[in-house]
Amino acid sequence: MICETVEDFAAVIPPIGAVVGLDLGTKTIGVAASDTFRSVSTPLETIRRTKFTADAVALEKILAHRAITGIVLGLPFNMDGSEGPRAQATRAFARNMARRIDTPITYWDERLSTVAAGRALLEADTSRKRRAQVIDHVAAGYILQGALDRLRHLGATT
Repeated sequence: MICETVEDFAAVIPPIGAVVGLDLGTKTIGVAASDTFRSVSTPLETIRRTKFTADAVALEKILAHRAITGIVLGLPFNMDGSEGPRAQATRAFARNMARRIDTPITYWDERLSTVAAGRALLEADTSRKRRAQVIDHVAAGYILQGALDRLRHLGATT
């Protein structure tokens, strides 16, 4: 099930349970997960993309292992708020995932999440090589934390 708004998403997910955030790129998928009470987002891993089926299986393993109750997918709007080819590809990915799983999926504006993640890693004096390894799942953490904050504002968390 795809929920176009976080408000719709909040209405269908259970009150307690971890949520995962995804930063979908052309070569990688950054993955972050929340705690059970949806307070904090923690970057988990970066999945190297191959074909959709392999990517979906890798995500399904994470969903099952962590008992995930919802997915927040970063939606890459253009800076003017319009949707370009990357946003369309993200929506297609969500539709394909929704055919495979019953977990609710919503979108979160991911503009500048990678920039924020990069700045945080620079401030932490992370080497260039290490930044390249972790930037995607740190960006997923920023995406997820934004959605968690909104869910908390809506009263959808404990």
